Amino acid sequence: MAKSRSVVELTTRFDLGGVDKIRSLCLSPHSDSQTLVYLGTFSGSILLLSLDTSTNIVARLGTVSLSASPVESIFVLGQERGKVLALCNGYLFLVDSLLSTPAKRLGGVLKGINVVARRVRGRESSSSTDLLLLPSEVSAESSSSKKFLQMIGGGNRVSDVKGKDPRREGVHHRGRYVFAVAISERMLLIELHCDEEDGKGDSFVVLKEIVGIGGVKTMVWLDDYVVAGTDKGYSLISCVTGQSGVIFTLPDVSGPPLLKLLCKEWKVLLLVDNVGVVVDTNGHPVGGSLVFRWRPDSVGELSFYLVTVGDGKMEIHQKKSGACVQSVSFGPEACGPSVLAVDEAGDGNLLAVTTMSKVIFYRRVPYEEQIKDLLRKKRYREAISLVEELDSEGEISKEMLSFLHAQIGYLLLFDLRFEEAVNQFLKSESMEPSEVFPFIMRDPNRWSLQVPRNRYWGLHPPPAPLEDVVDNGLAAIQRAIFLRKAGMDTPVDEEFSSNPPSRADLLESAIKNMTRYLEVSREKELSHPVREGIDTLLMLLYRALNRVEDMENLASSVNNCVVEELESLLNESEHLRTLAFLYASKGMSAKALAIWRLFAKNYSSGLWQDSDDLVPYLHENELIRLSGKEAAAAEAARILEEPCDPELALQHLSWISDINPLFAIQVLTSDKRTEELLPEKVIQAIDPQKVEIIQRYLQWLIEDRDYNDPQLHTSYALSLAKSALECVEVQNGNQETDAGSREAHDCNVGSICLFESDVRERLQTFLQSSDLYDPEELLNLIEGSELWLEKAILYRRIGQETVVLQILALKLEDCAAAEQYCVEIGRPDAFMQLLDMYLDPQNGKEPMFKAAVRLLHNHGESLDPLQVLEKLSPDMPLKLASDTILRMLRARVHHHRQGQIVHNVSRALDVDSRLARLEERSRHVQINDESLCDSCFARLGTKLFAMYPDDTIVCYKCYRRLGESKSVTGRDFKRDVLIKPGWLVNR
Repeated sequence: MAKSRSVVELTTRFDLGGVDKIRSLCLSPHSDSQTLVYLGTFSGSILLLSLDTSTNIVARLGTVSLSASPVESIFVLGQERGKVLALCNGYLFLVDSLLSTPAKRLGGVLKGINVVARRVRGRESSSSTDLLLLPSEVSAESSSSKKFLQMIGGGNRVSDVKGKDPRREGVHHRGRYVFAVAISERMLLIELHCDEEDGKGDSFVVLKEIVGIGGVKTMVWLDDYVVAGTDKGYSLISCVTGQSGVIFTLPDVSGPPLLKLLCKEWKVLLLVDNVGVVVDTNGHPVGGSLVFRWRPDSVGELSFYLVTVGDGKMEIHQKKSGACVQSVSFGPEACGPSVLAVDEAGDGNLLAVTTMSKVIFYRRVPYEEQIKDLLRKKRYREAISLVEELDSEGEISKEMLSFLHAQIGYLLLFDLRFEEAVNQFLKSESMEPSEVFPFIMRDPNRWSLQVPRNRYWGLHPPPAPLEDVVDNGLAAIQRAIFLRKAGMDTPVDEEFSSNPPSRADLLESAIKNMTRYLEVSREKELSHPVREGIDTLLMLLYRALNRVEDMENLASSVNNCVVEELESLLNESEHLRTLAFLYASKGMSAKALAIWRLFAKNYSSGLWQDSDDLVPYLHENELIRLSGKEAAAAEAARILEEPCDPELALQHLSWISDINPLFAIQVLTSDKRTEELLPEKVIQAIDPQKVEIIQRYLQWLIEDRDYNDPQLHTSYALSLAKSALECVEVQNGNQETDAGSREAHDCNVGSICLFESDVRERLQTFLQSSDLYDPEELLNLIEGSELWLEKAILYRRIGQETVVLQILALKLEDCAAAEQYCVEIGRPDAFMQLLDMYLDPQNGKEPMFKAAVRLLHNHGESLDPLQVLEKLSPDMPLKLASDTILRMLRARVHHHRQGQIVHNVSRALDVDSRLARLEERSRHVQINDESLCDSCFARLGTKLFAMYPDDTIVCYKCYRRLGESKSVTGRDFKRDVLIKPGWLVNR
């Protein structure tokens, strides 16, 4: 059982003086400050008391006698000038609400009544089919249900209870009420008509009679069903069809049945001794059973609590779990049966219980006071549970809920339960993140004015730095332990008292959880100063926890940190990487670059040693691992890639390129920069020895930025040519293995290659693609070298065809390239010139007969046989010459005869087409009197007409309209040519 708390508190008592004993009880609000209390006695009288809720004074107003038998139950009908209905001696009595007139007994069939129950309508009152009926009865009920409910629940007939407040009568049906009465073996559903003027018109009408139901001792009527309790068990009765079904039976040895309508859930509580079962309107159990400590005499509903009384005690139970939260003794044991009533028609906060001759009044303690009491006793879990229960029941507003979460959070924080405190802070929607600033930075500070002065309940000290909170909390724990040992009852956390935590652990927990709160608060919509405070203080907390990665992530992302507050602290703790990231995020590029340069310098000089763990770096969507100095260069390059002062980029370009040329290229070729770097200054800033960087930069300018400066193109070509000459010299002077050749193949500056192809390939590609460089300047540079292909490209650029052929054919011996160049020249004499070079190479070189034969074989038809024969050398082998000349002559004859064939075929096509046209034009068409125009369908007769190639005939008028190329069928003969089989060439 949970610890007791004060849900209700005693208000006042009233003693009847032992004159009579109380049998029944009913409360009815009369005004905002007055409640009427009706007491039914064993002697058959009704006593009226008045309770002034503002002064808690009880006054006796009147009494009326009904009979000599006990008053079993009392119902208040209406508020102002209403009536009181009472069951006494098996009869129903009506009396005015102030008991000023004698009671009137309702006669007729209303005699021998055991129980009476008023109809209550739920939130969603329906006439749904009784689930306990047989299938054959379902269709019969659906039609009769509508008629009966129209009679008692619809139209303007009755005033039963409906809606959120089941205690008040309907406004439009004043004076009419529906009840169910159990008489012997039958049940009557009646409509009571009350005359509020003088009572002479009071009457009733029997709406329905249900037989076969006997021994009813308690009853609840909810919507279309009546739940009845007998000595044998509980039954569900349909008020529409009269059919009943057993919910469950009672044990042979058990107390009398007891029912209680739960108005908030529109369910019914069924008691079996000390066990309660909640059922819905269909009689189906809902949730688990509720177990009480004894069998209650009476049960009441107080908000989301159940109140039970018996044997001089009253207990308050949670409705969902059945746990007892408060136990109150109001009388001695064996004081007789007790009666309980709740002011359900009022605010629901007043509660009255009776002994045999006394009435004790209680009032529900406001929820705020209950929560305060729990918090003062450090029963935080119970307080949180109560708050959550209030929220689930809709008893408190969102604003109050947020306030309570924040209040509980503060108390938990000062009680050193930091994780739970932050959990409560995060649940509070109204708590502002700036409220926790004083816990992190001592006042006064930059954000002192941003801290709201929210008014809480004054249960906790004012905010203080976390170190002070921890120190004061530990001191309070030690003081509480000492007082408890001295015999004083002092609230203290049992866990802390048995195993006191260390100051370091508590401080670390406080910082971690405060960090968690600020991290979540970053996602909220806040003012700029508060955002600055959150990010700056979050950085300080990361620093206190030495969470370097989190510090760097925060500093490198979009943040609102105030640099002035962090600069000196980060310098002192040597978190220079974080400081550099922070400078960069705030646009202070010069300071950030100075730090990265310091990093690179210290790593390069050996002052700092690289750790074994390499730094991850994302380059072109690929994660690579870098050393300390390379990471510094990479971050510096990242800054310089963004828009910044061009002079700053040139200033730091040198040391970045010393570490890794790839990062220098990233800086130079960035597309993010708004202000372009001047190529002349860039080239001056780069070490002339770092040729590849210069080449890569010039390549980017020419190919990506479309620079058309001839001097730039020439400079790029000259740089490539010089690199190519160096590589050729190294290759010629190196007699080692192929690996050594590859090592000198491309003269890289750094360990990362900036080009995918070698320098000669790049030079050749550029010489062929660009038209803006100076070829003569390049020729002067490479004239005496072995760069023959490059020379050929340059000589071709200046139109030296003979020199190009000599290089291709004699120096490179590239027959295919030489022949292709002749094809590009397009003149027959080029092939003869090439043939002459093959046959007479000069300079002591042997004739290239195979190349000559290849040329004659591939392009012999383009050569004059006589000139070829004249050029052939006497030293050429006859076998090679004869085959080639024979093939060339045959090709020549074949070419001549092929031309003749084409000429004659063309003539034949021309003759046949002219003949077909003549035949088409000379065709005869027979027209008679029945012939019609295919367009306007007029008779042709002797009119002029025209015929199209598709044999359609139109009159001259339609011919002028359609034109000579488009017939009436829509075919356009200029676009869609018509071919007839007779027109084809057949010879």
